[in-house]
Amino acid sequence: MLPWESSTLSNTMRYLSTLIFTTGAVTLGMELSASRLLEPAFGNSQIVWAALIGLILLYLAAGAWLGGKLADRFPRRRELDYTMTLAAAGVALAATVSRPVLTLAATGMAEFSVGLLASALLAIFLLFSVPGILLGAASPWVLRLALREFDEPSRIGHVAGRLTALGTAGSLVGTFVPVLWLIPTVGTRWTFFLLSLTLLAVITLGSLNRSYRWLPLSTLAGVLLLAFFTRPGLPLLLGKAEAGEIIYADESLYNTIVVRQWGPERHLKLNEGIGLHSVSHPQMVLSQGIWDYFLLAPLFRTAPSLPTPDDSLLLIGLAAGTVSELYTNIYGPIPITGVELDPQIIQVGQAYFNMNQPNLTPIAADGRRWLTQQPASASWSLIAVDAYRPPYIPFHLTTVEFFQLTYDHLTANGVLAINVGRTPTNFALVDALAATAQEVYPTVFLLDEPGPPGALGNTLLVATKSAVTLETTLLPNVAALPTTLAAEFRDFAHQAIRVARPATPPPGTPIFTDDHAPVERIVHSIILDFLTAVD
Repeated sequence: MLPWESSTLSNTMRYLSTLIFTTGAVTLGMELSASRLLEPAFGNSQIVWAALIGLILLYLAAGAWLGGKLADRFPRRRELDYTMTLAAAGVALAATVSRPVLTLAATGMAEFSVGLLASALLAIFLLFSVPGILLGAASPWVLRLALREFDEPSRIGHVAGRLTALGTAGSLVGTFVPVLWLIPTVGTRWTFFLLSLTLLAVITLGSLNRSYRWLPLSTLAGVLLLAFFTRPGLPLLLGKAEAGEIIYADESLYNTIVVRQWGPERHLKLNEGIGLHSVSHPQMVLSQGIWDYFLLAPLFRTAPSLPTPDDSLLLIGLAAGTVSELYTNIYGPIPITGVELDPQIIQVGQAYFNMNQPNLTPIAADGRRWLTQQPASASWSLIAVDAYRPPYIPFHLTTVEFFQLTYDHLTANGVLAINVGRTPTNFALVDALAATAQEVYPTVFLLDEPGPPGALGNTLLVATKSAVTLETTLLPNVAALPTTLAAEFRDFAHQAIRVARPATPPPGTPIFTDDHAPVERIVHSIILDFLTAVD
């Protein structure tokens, strides 16, 4: 009978079992939380995930090798506890120094003309190499000490299997608890601190009757003080920034959400990124941004072009409701269905951005999945897509299959409009989406929003279900705008049509499909152009 199978389980085996479970939970919790830490700097792409998973596996492999060597040289709990204490401190330190490290990796590497992969590898190395390697040393070390607890060599496999099962069970906990509970509740950086404190608490309780208990106990106190004084998330919640007063900040299951205010003006920003996702200008008719260009989509239709109550709008990427409010204010209360992945953003829009129009039906769902589930009879006059964090756009909203799905759910005279990111000189993503849309739609047009030199910009892609030209639709429709519409909108429309042009993607532009859509590769070149321009 093994020690833990008896009623007199030794304290050492209880401790080692708890420790291996906890290190498994902390390791996977650190990896899953690291993805959220990296997203604001590098986006959510397969390349970043590959870098993260690959390097964490490398650290664990190196740690297992190191742990085996150290276990043979120091087959004692003291050295194991020292090592795990340092690992826990490294987890807390990763959260503390993440901002300057990510800034260095994301922007500082641009001067060396390296890609996103190299920048992400650098950040992951600087933040997680030490705790990853040290945590990886736990398994062989714990096994070495466990085998000293009994004299049944024939059951070594049983011991190893039980410890491996405990470590895997801990990994399962570390996979789901941070994602489903900790990050949405307390935020990413607090999650790192809580992971660190959990491991330190196990080590401290297990070493209370040992002479070296001062190290884990003092480290536990130090991490608590570090967490208190750095207050991750608190400056966002209570402080003021140069770019307006922060009136709301929280971390949902999907995003870090921040609302800033300048007098009556409010901005929604997600994941500490470089773009805005919604704005509110109560003192103005228009948003003064790319959202205004969505108002031009109906004007690409043959007469009658102006929306009526018989028309309808589907918004994929509702955010806090800037486009829905603009449409309601300019064209009246046409039925609008707004699909937003993050339900907490919908709540923020309703609380802080007056997203309470009676004609708006907000739905928390993935836009493409929701549209796929709609019956074939469901159709809209207009479909607007603004579902990305600049300049990233989910690949499944860029493919031939997605464009065919939108085409099938548009009325005979319907129009699709998509916001696409770019730089002043890099239109690769715009060209790719235009070429892909042309596989389904007879005519595709582009309108470039003017922006400051060297900054990320936006282009509105407009695809029409009917074959039209600028001369027969947009230009005469703008010229015929009735004076009953707001003067600011009429002036904007007359200015905007000057940059409207048919899409002419260059030869060789890739066509995106569900099977092959190299969106990340193109976006990475856009990011590199942007970072180089900033530097």
